[in-house]
Amino acid sequence: MTNESNSEVIVVGGGVVGLTTAVVLAESGGQVRIWAREPGERTTSAVAGGLWWPYRIEPEELVGAWALESLAVYEELASLPDETGVRLVEGVHGETALDGLGAWASRVAGLRAATAEEYRGVGLWARLPLIDMTTHLRWLRERFVAAGGAVEERTVTDLTAVDARVVVNCTGLGARELVPDPSVRPVRGQLVVVENPGVTTWRTSVDHSGAESTYFLPQPGGLILGGTAEEDAWSLTPDPLIAERIVKRCAAVRPEIAGARVIEHRVGLRPTRPAVRLEREILPDGRVLVHNYGHGGAGVTVAWGCAREAARLATG
Repeated sequence: MTNESNSEVIVVGGGVVGLTTAVVLAESGGQVRIWAREPGERTTSAVAGGLWWPYRIEPEELVGAWALESLAVYEELASLPDETGVRLVEGVHGETALDGLGAWASRVAGLRAATAEEYRGVGLWARLPLIDMTTHLRWLRERFVAAGGAVEERTVTDLTAVDARVVVNCTGLGARELVPDPSVRPVRGQLVVVENPGVTTWRTSVDHSGAESTYFLPQPGGLILGGTAEEDAWSLTPDPLIAERIVKRCAAVRPEIAGARVIEHRVGLRPTRPAVRLEREILPDGRVLVHNYGHGGAGVTVAWGCAREAARLATG
């Protein structure tokens, strides 16, 4: 192994978790490179709705701290929305109550029960980060490069063969084969993007026991409509019948959505796991391998908290 690689950190994976982790490491003074199989705009992160909220991620006692740490960062980034892609937007989580959430919820400023005018039924009103992932992933990459980092398109087939002092595994669903870790499973999410007919607030209504949910998120490029949560489904091809049902469910809440022109169909596979794997492994030759994957539907939500923990594990 060369002296150069001996002092280097390589982050494997270029989605939001990999990019954020690489930013934290590079800004801490490390010599960092990202090895990614595909550019950020083709990762699962790129098709995410982008609303900050812990969703399909465990364990809650750790997730809450990671999510709150990330929330604080996004609140700062929201002062430059055009640059960072982060805005603070009002909305309602339907069929959700404070007493059904973990202790973290009491520390989210302004989170309260929705009024009858805001939501018919039990719901929570909040002003939360809504992140335009196209802009945000580009901004993260530029911030990483500005800190001295480099991004390379490379396919990794063996983590232990990556020639660096520290390797950080942020491969998401790819960890299923790469580690290998069969506990990582896909939860398929399908979205429809339409021209926004004037919707300025977000709304969610999620049935955690079912495969369908109803939500809409106003982003600069259009109104994102969702969604699905199909366990162990691998298809990246949009299903026209599912898309039709998504539009119909959202239009039942906001009738003006029914006539909106469809801009795009999106499909992403959330990398779910019984619990996020965020831990340090010492390889037989003494090098360090840090795992940071299994973030389910909340990679954006916990990205900064997990990145800082991964950086501590990498350098500690």
